[in-house]
Amino acid sequence: MKTLITTITILSTLMLNQVSFAQTGRRPASAGRESYIEVEKNVKLHVTDLGEGQPVVLIHGWPLNNAMYEYQYQYLTHKGFRVIGISLRGFGKSDRPYGRYDFDVFSDDLKVIFEKLKLKNAVLGGFSMGGAVVTHYMAKYNGAHVGKLALFAAAAPSWKQRDGFPYGASDEAAAGLIHTTQTNRQQLVEDFGKAFPASETNISAPMSRWLESISLDASPYATTHAIMALRDLDLRPELAKIKVPVAIFHGVKDKLCDFVFAEQLHKGIKDSYIVRFENSGHALFLEEMDKFNAELEKFARS
Repeated sequence: MKTLITTITILSTLMLNQVSFAQTGRRPASAGRESYIEVEKNVKLHVTDLGEGQPVVLIHGWPLNNAMYEYQYQYLTHKGFRVIGISLRGFGKSDRPYGRYDFDVFSDDLKVIFEKLKLKNAVLGGFSMGGAVVTHYMAKYNGAHVGKLALFAAAAPSWKQRDGFPYGASDEAAAGLIHTTQTNRQQLVEDFGKAFPASETNISAPMSRWLESISLDASPYATTHAIMALRDLDLRPELAKIKVPVAIFHGVKDKLCDFVFAEQLHKGIKDSYIVRFENSGHALFLEEMDKFNAELEKFARS
C-alpha cells in the first residue's frame, strides 16, 4: 500500500510539472501592450494600440471616445502603421475621477502616455474637440514626441465667438448647449447626431446609432465640464508655436464646426495645408471614409 501511494505521488508530481512547463513555456499570443495606462495616481486611460511601424496617435471628439476610429484602425494597421487611440479621462473605458476636465489636464495625460510608450516622431491626430486638445498639447509641450499633426474637423482655434473672431457658437448658444448637458443630455446627443453628417442620409442608420451609443457612454460630469473648458479655450495665440507639418481635414458642409475654422487654422499655422471634403459634414471620417483614410496615410508617409 505504501509503495502504491508513493508511486501515485511521483506520477502526480510529474504530471503537475509537465502542466507547469506547458503553461510557462507557452509563447504569449499578445504583444504585451497595456490596454490601460496610469497617468496619475488612481487614474488610468484606456488605450487601443494596434499594428506595427510608424505610430499614428488619434484623439477623439466630444463626447465620443477612441472607439470612433474603428475604421481608421482597420485601414492603417493593414497599411503597416502602429495606430494608438486614446480615450480622454471621463470618456469611453477610461477612468472618470472627480476633478478638473480641461485642456491642460488632457495635454498632461497625453504627455505621460507618450513617455510611457516611448513614442518618437508620431503622427498626432485629433477630431473636433480632440483637435483642440492636440493643438494645445503641441503648444504646451513644444511638439514633444510628435513629427506631424493632423486636425480633423477641429473645434479650433476657437469653438466660440470672441473679440476678433466672429465665427463659431455665440455666447447664448454655448450656454444653452452646456445647460442641456445638465438637463437633457440624451436629447442633446440625439440632436447632435442628426447634425453630425452633411445630411441624415450621408451615413447609415446603424452607424448613427453606433455613434449615439458611444456618446451616451461618456461621463455626464466630464461631458459638461469638457465643453465648458472648450468654451473658455482660445488657441489663436498658440498656432504660431506649432513647428511641424500640419494637415487640416475639414468637411465643406460641416454644421458643427464651420469650414471657416479650417481656413483660420491654415492662416495661423505656417506649415499647413487643407484637405477639403466636399461631400462631408462633421462626420468626414465616415462620410468620405476612403478619402479620409487614404489622405491620412499619404500625410503620414510624406
